[in-house]
Amino acid sequence: MKILELAPRELPPPDRQVLSDLDWSEVKAMWDGNQLGQLHDWLNERWSRLIRNSPAGMRDPEAEFLQGLAYATLALFFTQNHNQEGALLMIDDALMALSRYRPRFLGVHIEPILSALQELRPLLVGLAPDDDCPLCPFVYPKFEYTS
Repeated sequence: MKILELAPRELPPPDRQVLSDLDWSEVKAMWDGNQLGQLHDWLNERWSRLIRNSPAGMRDPEAEFLQGLAYATLALFFTQNHNQEGALLMIDDALMALSRYRPRFLGVHIEPILSALQELRPLLVGLAPDDDCPLCPFVYPKFEYTS
């Protein structure tokens, strides 16, 4: 049996460097290239570095923003991959998270993303969970940011 170590240990500080290292051109390339699974992983990696050992944790505004972008990314990915139920859930989460950061945050233009999700949402309501994407061809706005 192993005894639990209860002695205090020093935690490393939160990784705030992730914010200055954000390269929105990478995001734009993945978003515009419909590489949404890869983009979700990119956002999630930075989100997890940002919240690690942070006193604010997931309530950190920049972390909430990255998480909202990840939700939007998953919604677009899911609807194209026969997961309409998941897409609908992610749209709702993205709308709630990203609406707080209008019109721009960290240089990212939020309105085009929100508009696309608001347009897609009513089309998903009532679809079977594994139905095809309701838009054919599926077109969503390009990722816009100000450097």
